[in-house]
Amino acid sequence: MIYLKTREEIEIMRDSALLVSRTLGIIAKEVKPGVTPLFLDKLAEEFIRDNGGIPAFKGYPGNPPFPASLCISINDSVVHGIPTNKALNDGDIISVDCGVKKNGYYGDHAYTFPVGNVSAEVQKLLKVTKECLYLGIEQMHSGNRVGDISFAIQYHAEKHGYGVVRELVGHGLGKQLHEEPEVPNYGKRGNGPKLKEGMVLAIEPMINMGTKHIKQLNDGWTILTADGKPSAHFEHDVAIIDGKPDILSSFAYIEEALQLT
Repeated sequence: MIYLKTREEIEIMRDSALLVSRTLGIIAKEVKPGVTPLFLDKLAEEFIRDNGGIPAFKGYPGNPPFPASLCISINDSVVHGIPTNKALNDGDIISVDCGVKKNGYYGDHAYTFPVGNVSAEVQKLLKVTKECLYLGIEQMHSGNRVGDISFAIQYHAEKHGYGVVRELVGHGLGKQLHEEPEVPNYGKRGNGPKLKEGMVLAIEPMINMGTKHIKQLNDGWTILTADGKPSAHFEHDVAIIDGKPDILSSFAYIEEALQLT
């Protein structure tokens, strides 16, 4: 069942989403060679709790339950990477996915950071994946369908020769971290549930430099590209207000930390 949110609920969700955004801004200042993912995870958990939130991912049901506050996925890890004590290296890319629960509602979004100096080929992957996110968001108007979002993402990624992961998708968001509808990053225009006023979605392209195929590690969580090539992941929380997309989360804190224009 798809739950449509009131304006009041959406504003509560904006607060949750922006706590995630601020957390990712804190993380952005620390992403550099020599830093460990576990350090970043500890920093994030402290900031979330200090600001009235609960880490949404820590203890999330699975076999085993997810052990950390952040999903940190490096290079060929697509999503759901478990933070470790292995230091980041110059030239890595690191996808940081963060979720919080605050005042009964969830925020959930992600950003892929370059570590030090990355190759031009990898920079292009990050750029195109972020473009896929915003092209998908542009389709989030009342009367459109989920497939319009999916098609926009897939078309742009595949135009550049990239693989679009099939097994992992975006989702509805609200009082639950994962609500209906699912939002695939591939699909046909005009297909899927109709988009309506008050719908809130986590749109999250997961784009691979090579094959679309993936594999899972024995830790029960970490997803890798099947060919070992890098993968990028960007995510925003978006509501439909007055028939148009309203992005509840923000990359502004990250951009300020990284001194991006």
